[in-house]
Amino acid sequence: MDHTAPAILELGLLLLLAALAGMGARAIGLPAVIGYLLVGVLVSPFTPGYVANREQLSILADVGVVLLLFEVGIEINPLRLAREGRRLLLLAPLQVAVTWVLSAAASVALGMSVAGAAIIGLSIAMSSSVVVVNITRSRRRTTDRITDEELLGWSVIQDLVGVSAALVLVVVLGVGGRSGLVAIGGVIAFVALAAVAAYLLPWLLRRLMGEHDLFLLVSVASGLLLAGVGSLYFGIPLALAAFVAGLAITESPVAAEARQRLLPFRDLFAVMFFVALGTVIDPTTLPQALPWLLAFLAMVIAGKVLVIWLMARFGRLGARTLQLAVGLGQVGEFSYVLGAIALGARLITPQVSSGLVGAVVVSIAASSILVRFAHRRIQVGGGIE
Repeated sequence: MDHTAPAILELGLLLLLAALAGMGARAIGLPAVIGYLLVGVLVSPFTPGYVANREQLSILADVGVVLLLFEVGIEINPLRLAREGRRLLLLAPLQVAVTWVLSAAASVALGMSVAGAAIIGLSIAMSSSVVVVNITRSRRRTTDRITDEELLGWSVIQDLVGVSAALVLVVVLGVGGRSGLVAIGGVIAFVALAAVAAYLLPWLLRRLMGEHDLFLLVSVASGLLLAGVGSLYFGIPLALAAFVAGLAITESPVAAEARQRLLPFRDLFAVMFFVALGTVIDPTTLPQALPWLLAFLAMVIAGKVLVIWLMARFGRLGARTLQLAVGLGQVGEFSYVLGAIALGARLITPQVSSGLVGAVVVSIAASSILVRFAHRRIQVGGGIE
């Protein structure tokens, strides 16, 4: 068993460094996420000193993403969302479409091919589910209950629309290695599997209510299993598959119990997502990628944050509109998938890809910080919303 000692030591070291960096960030008034990202940069292969095992980090980060989105799926009631969030069902898809078109048009104007611009535009249109969950779950959050619900609802609908659009786009462009029929068939098959799980899992968990250890094991296993099967065999993005897995038990009497049991594990593994995100930053590529990085950030501000703010304001949502816009104002983790597909198909250059990665990290950090300043601005300005 001694051959596993280095991996155990590294995990303990990274968690300790993340805790210290998170404490330091909070001590100066920043979100702990900034500290986690910094740790990732420090242990990446692109900076001097210790280099973490990126494969191990990636696995832990994926577990964190799965548990985060699985827990969100458990909490969100789709029937209530459809009943109470009718405006979201219109506004979120409209925002994806508007941001997609604006960002793609801007990319073409900057010299990118139409095919590459289409993928980049969709990447900009989608936010980070993990960051949105982190904003709404933070013990130091400044959002209210309605803003939390509409942030999560908007993000979920955005993911559903964005992933569906991505499947169609990949098929139309002939990239990604999956035919149209296979991609569509995979989605249908996974939805059918989730429907079966929606009947079986609550039945099993109800019988384990008094068995705390077995209840936890089955809850975690079901989330990981459904997410893994959805991603590996049906081509569904891991985060979205985990969310659908959570929906499978959201209507059951055991949903609240399952969510409560998952919280400690969710928080632990979610830290590793941000650490892993920091390891992909290569400071040496920033000078060449800087023009694209700045362009993508401008697209996020003008094509997403401003668009969401206007839609939320004139759509008369109950959320704090500035916090809603800023909370969704980042490039999501699914952009990695789209960016990798575009780069592999030579639809974008390495500089564009590096700029996109930089935009993901910078926008995540900025969104996590500015959502708090948005709250203070609301308090001071009063009528800004």
